[in-house]
Parts: sequence; structure tokens; C-alpha cells
Amino acid sequence: MKSEEKLTLKKEAVDAELECLLSKGDSVLYGAMRYAVFSGGKRFRPLLALSSAECFGVSQAQALPYACALELIHNYSLIHDDLPLIDDDDLRRGRPSCHRTFGDDIALLAGDGLLTLAFEVLAGAPCGAGLYKKKERVILEISRCAGAEGMIGGQVLDITLPAEKMKEEVLVEMMQRKTGALITASVKVGPLLGDASQVQLDAITEYGENTGIAFQFRDDILDESALKETSGRHKKPNSALFFGPKEARRRLKRHVHAAITALDSASLESDELRFLALRLLNSEKKSGKEKNSG
Repeated sequence: MKSEEKLTLKKEAVDAELECLLSKGDSVLYGAMRYAVFSGGKRFRPLLALSSAECFGVSQAQALPYACALELIHNYSLIHDDLPLIDDDDLRRGRPSCHRTFGDDIALLAGDGLLTLAFEVLAGAPCGAGLYKKKERVILEISRCAGAEGMIGGQVLDITLPAEKMKEEVLVEMMQRKTGALITASVKVGPLLGDASQVQLDAITEYGENTGIAFQFRDDILDESALKETSGRHKKPNSALFFGPKEARRRLKRHVHAAITALDSASLESDELRFLALRLLNSEKKSGKEKNSG
């Protein structure tokens, strides 16, 4: 079976589990939560988590709660990103954003609901004999990468630093934290639940960090034209505008290559992890807003 076919099956498993998690109620809140999660996302982070789990001999059933929690956290962040006080975006993945459909108040609470549900899922993940410490490490890693030291801290840099005053080292830090942190946490699910050596953990971390930055470069390249037309408000940092599209593409390729090299350095065999990184080189034009929404 080809890598793409295997990933399709993994995505179906994630979608089925997310459907179960978000079918607990029929209130407007659950409607908004489902609207955000089932809006065409590619499930990039859960696919990384399940692929890394397979690479380290961890069953899909064991890794699935962590994969779903990562997707819930990701979608909560997108809801909040789109709110008027942050990005003020009308579209997400080609259709009206959550707050445009349900109102700012319900959208805000839907994001809160997805975040707290994520940690309910993490806390309830099956944990057999001798696995408690491993589960604890994964939850700690996801919490750190999703919080002030990771994604949230990166979002703060994104909204407080004007693009015209941005410096390269700060831009790279923002990319590493805002986008890269949760992607890195995703690929560390496998080694932290499995029996990885320190060398393997370091290698998969390097893979995740490079894949995360590559992901943001790809998003920025695809968003460059639309951002050039933005006027009348604070222009957010964009690596394709900062470096220029040619240099941004060069750096995208460099980080994808570094991610693959990291796997090779520790002899980690995973066609799916390779496929997910290499797919970032495909910079076709998007239909509608899909920024940071894989």
C-alpha cells in the first residue's frame, strides 16, 4: 500500500474518533466546535503523530487519543486566530470563519471548548501497566508546545511585532513557536510512548522542527499575493515577503531536506513521515483561506 493510501486510512480513523468526541451534545456550542473541526482540514498534526507512533512500534489505538487532542488544540487556535481582535479573518478553509457563522461570543467559547476537551482526551488516554510515566511525558510535551513557551508565545509575537520592524532571528523564532512547536510535539508522540533511544528522540525532534518551519514557509509563500494587497491595518509578518519568494522557496526546500536527513541520521524508516515532509514542497495555489490550517 502506498504512503498516501496509508495516510488516508489514518485520516479516516482520526475523523471517526473526532466525530465521536464532538457528538456529545447538539447545542450551539457543539455545533460551532464541529463546524471548526470538520471544515476541510488535512489533519497534518495527527497524521504526523500516528506516523511517528508506527515508526516506534506504538499501536494506532494507543496513539489515537494524542493525535486527536493535537487536532483539537490546533483548531481551537484557528478559531481564536480568526477573531476580530486578532487576525479579523472572514474566511477559513474557503468558507466563513467560525465567528462569522456563530458570532464572536460563541466562537470564543467554542475555541475554549476544544482546548479543554483536548486535555480531557489526553487525561483519559488508555494507560497500561508501566506506561504512566510515558503518558505523563507526552502530555507535558503537548502542554508546553501549545502554551506560552510555544504556540501561544509565537502568536503573541505575530500580533505585536509590525512586519516593517521584524528582524530575521525574531521572525524565525515566531515561526518555530507559532507553527513549529505543535508540529514538533506531534512527531514526539511516537518516541515518547515507545522505546526510543536518545539519538532517535533527538532525530525525530530535528525532523519536527524543520518540518514545522517548512510548513510555515509554505503557508507564507501561498499567502504572499493576498498579503501584498492588504492595506489600512497592521500587516502581519510573512516570511515570503520578508525574504522574497525566491529565497523563501529556497529555505522551504532546505528545511524539508534537513527533516529527511534527520530521519536518515538515526536510521528511522517511515515512508509516511517522508511523504508528509516532501508534500510541503507542493506550493499549488489555495482556494480560499487555508493559512495554517492543515
